Amino acid sequence: MSAGEITYQIGLTLLEGIGDVLAKNLIAYCGSAEQLFKARRSHLERIPGIGPILAEKISSQKDILKRAEEELKFIDNHGIQALFFTNEKYPRRLRQCHDSPVMLYYKGNADLNAEKVVAVVGTRTPTAYGRMQTEKLLAELAGTGILIVSGLAYGIDYTAHKCAYDHGMNTVGVMAHGLDRIYPPMHAHLADCMTRQGGLLTDFMSGTKPDKENFPERNRIVAGMCDALVVVESKRGGGSLITSTIANSYNKDVFAFPGRAGDVTSEGCNGLIKSNKAAMIESAADLLYMMNWNESEKKKPSQQIPLMLDLREDEQMVVDAFQSHEQLHIDELCYVTGYPVSKVSTILLGLEFSNLVKALPGKMFKLVR
Repeated sequence: MSAGEITYQIGLTLLEGIGDVLAKNLIAYCGSAEQLFKARRSHLERIPGIGPILAEKISSQKDILKRAEEELKFIDNHGIQALFFTNEKYPRRLRQCHDSPVMLYYKGNADLNAEKVVAVVGTRTPTAYGRMQTEKLLAELAGTGILIVSGLAYGIDYTAHKCAYDHGMNTVGVMAHGLDRIYPPMHAHLADCMTRQGGLLTDFMSGTKPDKENFPERNRIVAGMCDALVVVESKRGGGSLITSTIANSYNKDVFAFPGRAGDVTSEGCNGLIKSNKAAMIESAADLLYMMNWNESEKKKPSQQIPLMLDLREDEQMVVDAFQSHEQLHIDELCYVTGYPVSKVSTILLGLEFSNLVKALPGKMFKLVR
């Protein structure tokens, strides 16, 4: 990727009135960020969702490329990767979310597309019980190859990152500000360690402060890039519940540790479990079982078996995805087929009714042989 194209990609995120969803639509129509900035206003007006007013704004904001060039110098000087949503290193699970960020800034060495990703979130003021459950969970997950994601905030977030790091696990902190600072500052040492055993990730440019409105934006990245979200301890109405709501909307698996009835810091988790918005877990073993990650036997590649049914083209694409895999997660099927979660879910349901596919725990599926 040339520096020029990255500059245009950063510039796209600075266009006033253009959010992440509309930005992706513009790229689909124009072909690239560079071609977008060079497109005639009359061409932009014909793109669905743009119209003459936004087309005029896009055409008149070309000076923002100077700010984009400054950001490019910053990321080059600090070893930061700019991951446009079309970049192969961009988290593929997050890419499947309709409102995923167009651009991410990443400093670290962990694979954001690890085979298994778990997000751990919770209150900023945990009890001894909450810290103990977090420490126990991470200790039990050590050696599984799971990437741990959280928000590097006070409390459960920090405990999750620190325990993951201490147990040799890669852990990625998602920030609500630019990578020119660490918030809270007292977590700077751990953050530095994480860049060598995990990483730091954000969709905010340098100079962005950790303002209150940025944290829900951060939460959608945490929810979108994981396979499973674990809420350890949360008050009613806490930020972790926002993350769990987003994760549910993304069709992610959500889990929660139960707490004692009446404890303020457990009201959120107990409420999630009571309303069936999260499955209850008491240990890592529960998580691994429900995600269907505890199989020790090495999976053997499957041999293609002729099917006696006439399948539609989209159904055949889903079936073909299983030919070299014993089992696949719904997010992997979305990635392979290029279909959104809603369409893949509908196809899988039809294939289940035809006894061609079997649903497994953790949104995993296998082809019936």
